[in-house]
This record gives sequence, C-alpha cells and structure tokens, in this order.
Amino acid sequence: MAGGVVHFEIPADDEDRAREFYSSIFGWGFQVMPEMEYSLAMTTPMDEHGRPAVTGSINGALFRRGDLTAPVVTIDVDDIDAALASIAARGGSVVREKLEVPGMGWNAYFKDSEGNVVGLWQNAVPAAGADPGNDIGA
Repeated sequence: MAGGVVHFEIPADDEDRAREFYSSIFGWGFQVMPEMEYSLAMTTPMDEHGRPAVTGSINGALFRRGDLTAPVVTIDVDDIDAALASIAARGGSVVREKLEVPGMGWNAYFKDSEGNVVGLWQNAVPAAGADPGNDIGA
C-alpha cells in the first residue's frame, strides 16, 4: 500500500544490548546481519507471504548508530525515484540515494521540510508467476 508506514529502524550504540532490551521487554526476535551492522526486528508474526500477520503491525530493525542518530520510519512508495524527485522539489533533500535490497526492493532516506530523516521503500516487481509477498516487513 503506497503511502503506508511499513518499517522502522532504531539506532543503537551497542546492538547486543539493544537486542536484549527489546527482546526481554517486548519479546521481539532478531535476525542479525553482522556484515551490515543491522538486525531485523520481528515484532509480529509473519504470514505465508512474509508480511505481518497482525493487521496494523510492522516489523523493523536495529542499526549501528552513525550519521543517523534518531529512529527512522519508512514509507512505502510505488516509484522511489519519483518520490525522491518530488521530495527535492518540495523543499526536502536526499540523505541516501536509492539502494537495492537484493530480491526485495529498494530503500532510500530523505530529510523532510522539518529536518527529520525518513525512509522510503519500493517493493521489487515480482517475476511472472512469482509470489508478490516480498515485503520489507520481513
């Protein structure tokens, strides 16, 4: 659904400590991706298509704090290039250009008119006959 919030990211100075914190309090599970200093956060069960099974729920991630120091929400778009162009035309700016997430889609970061960093997500177009269930919420 274009325009919906589909993912969140929380920065951490100590990813192990942050994973333990969120796991012990909220029961979140994590898929650690050490080569990216990134941990996918499973906050809700997934359906057979890899999407959150609980309506209104999203999954997210923890990432190593660096240039980004505050939590980021990610918004789904149909065309990430067009969205970035529209953002720049309306007073926003690109923080990180489109980056492919192999087999899933593309993401980017932008700064809004108020200086907040927000993420964008565009799903990959599934191959003919493929299951369109690939979603960042994994």
